[in-house]
Amino acid sequence: MKEFPWLSIAASLCSGISVSLASIIIIDFFSIASSRYKEKYLKEASTEYDEVILQMPPERVLDLTIAISFLCALTAITFLGIVGNSWSWGKALCVGIIAFIISFPLPKIYIRHLKKQRLFKFNEQLEDALNSMSSALKAGFSINQAIEVIAEENIKPISIEFRLLVQELRLGVPLEKALDNMVKRLNSDDFELVATAILTARQTGGELTVVFERLAAVIRERMRIASRLRALTAQGRLQAYIVGALPYLLMIVMNYINPDMMSGFFNSYIGIGVIVLASVLVFAGFMTIKKITNIDI
Repeated sequence: MKEFPWLSIAASLCSGISVSLASIIIIDFFSIASSRYKEKYLKEASTEYDEVILQMPPERVLDLTIAISFLCALTAITFLGIVGNSWSWGKALCVGIIAFIISFPLPKIYIRHLKKQRLFKFNEQLEDALNSMSSALKAGFSINQAIEVIAEENIKPISIEFRLLVQELRLGVPLEKALDNMVKRLNSDDFELVATAILTARQTGGELTVVFERLAAVIRERMRIASRLRALTAQGRLQAYIVGALPYLLMIVMNYINPDMMSGFFNSYIGIGVIVLASVLVFAGFMTIKKITNIDI
């Protein structure tokens, strides 16, 4: 008697569908868990790492800079000395020295970039902080208590800076001196307006709630204009990266297409000097474009 494999086919299909659904559910679960962990980690850890780097003493920054530059030089010397067929160790040493010089300012540039990002984030959070302080003053709080309200919030970096301000006030530092220290520490034009408004209101008896609300509106408008300018200059900033990377990409392509033509640059000190000079000019052009597109308001 001939058996029809309908039951086995149906069982196989059900098993395959079940395994597929289970795999999709498991993958989706781990994907969601991974994305949530990544978001939480980046939200909590990135700011903490930035704070650690920015609060690093200058001696540590110098040690880190020398270590990174030495590592880049050693990597370049080792790679060119071992992998490069026609490279001598003398030429590799010259390239290593050049790599050390080029990589030396990179940590300082990165720290400057972190400071700029931190200041931009602080100015963004300052509007909400002023509104919160205005609400606290309307509720009967003093100016010191209103400052403590912002310091107790876990919103970095503004809560960290206000926490330092509160610590100075608790140590007996006058409010005028503590605000002046914070202005010098932040180098923020927006907070300098806030500090001036607080000190002026304390001397003249002005209404701080109204002043804070108006300052919040001014800062909101400045941030809107800054965002608009960043959007308008985005193309120029992108062109700086493209123009900076294009000569090196072209050199790699030409070396792949016609290695004999490019060997003269890599096998002579004059060729290496030309590459270094071109790199300096490219870097100068890159920084010029960045300077043009960096508009302060």
